[in-house]
Amino acid sequence: MMNNRAENILDHKHISPTPMRQLVLEILLNKKSAVSINEIEKTLYPADRITIYRTLKTFEQKGLVHKIEDGNNSLKYALCQNDCNDEEHHDIHVHFSCRQCKETFCLPKTQIPSISLPQEYQPEEISLTVKGICKDCLPTMQ
Repeated sequence: MMNNRAENILDHKHISPTPMRQLVLEILLNKKSAVSINEIEKTLYPADRITIYRTLKTFEQKGLVHKIEDGNNSLKYALCQNDCNDEEHHDIHVHFSCRQCKETFCLPKTQIPSISLPQEYQPEEISLTVKGICKDCLPTMQ
């Protein structure tokens, strides 16, 4: 039986709660870090990769997830803040990519600093990923 929380979130974002969408959302809800399409595919094997991709695309369009380019040629997905919607994303925060465990984390309390661009440049999105060692891996390095 599906989690009511997942179904409620999908309903709130005006996303039809198909079984695949509920399963993908469950994975995102249960991870403390961002997740790649490969990780989702392995968890939901033998689910179709294209269906998973379309699910994530729908989630992104509706303001439920945002994409993270972790700087290692890997695209990952994480849940958005509550105020994101199908009009715009408000996830202007720093992401942290751990070099040891390869996990990528959203740091919503760490905002990206304001950047002043020349007037003839119009920004459309900003991304900042810090690479280093996460709090879970630090003790193993000492």
